[in-house]
Amino acid sequence: MGSQQFCLKWNNHHSNLVGVFEKLLAQESFVDVTLTCEGKKLKAHRIVLSACSPFFESLFEENPCKHPIIVLRDMKFCELKAIIDFMYHGEASICQEQLPVLLNTAKFLQVRGLAEMSGPSTHQSNDKKHCRKPVV
Repeated sequence: MGSQQFCLKWNNHHSNLVGVFEKLLAQESFVDVTLTCEGKKLKAHRIVLSACSPFFESLFEENPCKHPIIVLRDMKFCELKAIIDFMYHGEASICQEQLPVLLNTAKFLQVRGLAEMSGPSTHQSNDKKHCRKPVV
């Protein structure tokens, strides 16, 4: 007679995991990659970037550096910040006029959930507070 199997389930596992990564990013704990453009730096976690982007996944597999610094030319820091926000939070708020450039950048970086968008089918807001300026 075999022993009975039990399935142990953590009901809010996904939301907890996302919350932990957001907290680690905010505290810059365990960050292992630095992204830079326009002379500004943004630290992140390779595991999150790789999970959200085949571009980053391939880059990190081909270059197994302990803490790579990636210089992204021809990109504005506000675009980079919005893409990283999207990767960590599943959403990002940007101004309508930034949308086409952001989507092109997301396509180049192969950001899952953004690269597939062909037009402004995202949630739009007329509230100007959503047009954030990057804080360094």
